[in-house]
Amino acid sequence: MMKKKNKRRALKQVCIQSVYTNKIISSDRDLLAVVFYGTEKDKNSVNFKNIYVLQELDNPGAKRVLELAQFKGQQGKKRFQDQLGYGCDYSLSEVLWVCANLFSDVQFKMSHKRIMLFTNEDDPHGNDSAKASRARTKAGDLRDTGIFLDLLHLKKHGGFDISLFYRDIISVAEDEDLGVHFEESSKLEDLLRKVRAKETKKRALSRLKLKLSKDIVLTVGIYNMVQKALKPPPIRLYRETNEPVKTKTRTFNVNTGSLLLPSDTKRSQIYGSRQIVLEKEETEQLKRFDEPGLVLIGFKPLIMLKKHHHLRPSLFVYPEESLVNGSSTLFSALLTKCLEKEVMAVCRYTPRQNIPPYFVALMPQEEQLDDQKIQVTPPGFLLVFLPYADDKRKVVFTEKVTANPEQVDKMKAIVQKLRFKYKSDSFENPVLQQHFRNLEALALDLTEPEQAVDLILPKIEAMDQRLGSLVDEFKELVYPPDYNPEGKVSKRKQDDEGSGSKRPKVELSEAELRAHISKGTLGKLTVPMLKEACRVYGLKGGMRKQDLLDALTNHFQND
Repeated sequence: MMKKKNKRRALKQVCIQSVYTNKIISSDRDLLAVVFYGTEKDKNSVNFKNIYVLQELDNPGAKRVLELAQFKGQQGKKRFQDQLGYGCDYSLSEVLWVCANLFSDVQFKMSHKRIMLFTNEDDPHGNDSAKASRARTKAGDLRDTGIFLDLLHLKKHGGFDISLFYRDIISVAEDEDLGVHFEESSKLEDLLRKVRAKETKKRALSRLKLKLSKDIVLTVGIYNMVQKALKPPPIRLYRETNEPVKTKTRTFNVNTGSLLLPSDTKRSQIYGSRQIVLEKEETEQLKRFDEPGLVLIGFKPLIMLKKHHHLRPSLFVYPEESLVNGSSTLFSALLTKCLEKEVMAVCRYTPRQNIPPYFVALMPQEEQLDDQKIQVTPPGFLLVFLPYADDKRKVVFTEKVTANPEQVDKMKAIVQKLRFKYKSDSFENPVLQQHFRNLEALALDLTEPEQAVDLILPKIEAMDQRLGSLVDEFKELVYPPDYNPEGKVSKRKQDDEGSGSKRPKVELSEAELRAHISKGTLGKLTVPMLKEACRVYGLKGGMRKQDLLDALTNHFQND
């Protein structure tokens, strides 16, 4: 019996430690606590027996993970026995009471409160109906106050029957089976998955006005659909105190060394050999094009939106009642008509004041429900960014050999064999995963970091097994009989005037340079041409294009 308890204790510890390490990366502002019940010793604010609060509610950190790691192995088993011990009698209602007190001691407001219950006892108070009744009552009180209970049951001989006791107190999904379970909880498997992912707050990027005309305006919220995962930026620390360092920029006069205030500085721009001085308010005004918001331009058929128009991931538009009452009703009417007529709304989108406007298409999206009448896709508009003329490029197509029908059919068979259902959630970024494992190893003083599994590498053996002889048959159809892919390719000799030769230097006459300066078109010249001109006249222009322009302009103006 003691051996089984030790095994269950080790499994619980691994799960708790996994939660801690994942929370440090995904959402380090969450508060976590660890409470053991059924222990020989007790430590809690209410002095209940057989309940030991190992860690109070606080942010996850390396110190807490190391505190849990000391209970690993044989020495950890002995330390656990000495510090907490193993008991039998406990009251689940008192355990929930202690957990509720931990939440009540927190001074600030929490968005959600959840208790994860690890156990392999499907009927903890089978012989004591009074304790079972008190536990059900307490669980109901917690649910009414916004504290939810998740059951993560461990493996039990004969199966874990949720319907005996926990069906009445835990928060379950509508499709969750409440019968006898012979294996560990699926939620526990999710915890043991070493997925380190940074969570992004699910909130509106901005709340803007959508202007249908001069007199008709509604409020919408803009939501991000896809967020690129990046490595967290490094934080500079002060060497002596290890506190974050804040940077501060100040401007000084070169001649006197006195501190310059923002009102003492001005900005200038050279245009047509003239230096135009701008005030700070003028430079800020130049950056602004229009007030933030969406302005309706017109409607176009949905078939005019092509796949090659894709520039970046789309955003999602949903009505908001914060600024204009009745926005939801007008938004719903607009969405319904766009779906009926199969049109999209073309708008000018200005996210913020200092950002240039975009042309966007509001593509209507209908609400979709699954078999259980649960919403899969919400109703709203997809905000698709449309390309400018400058965003399109002309691709020069070279002459190519057209494949014959037999080769095309063989490649179709290969593609059909290699098809699979792609889900972005199934593939983690190996660079980010290894980065977080390296940080974890440094924080926990591990000898070496855990190696991340690269899930984006192709499974060569499985692919070869699927394809069989199709690849060899395709090679016979495409390549000549004596083709050797590993053979060395002879390098083509380049002519003296071929593409490999350096471009000749372009020299400009003094008259041409003066003409460019007087017309203000000197900036149209390339950097190599400007450098060559500076070299001819013995000028030191530096590496930047603006420095080269200034050197040439000053030379010919002073001449």
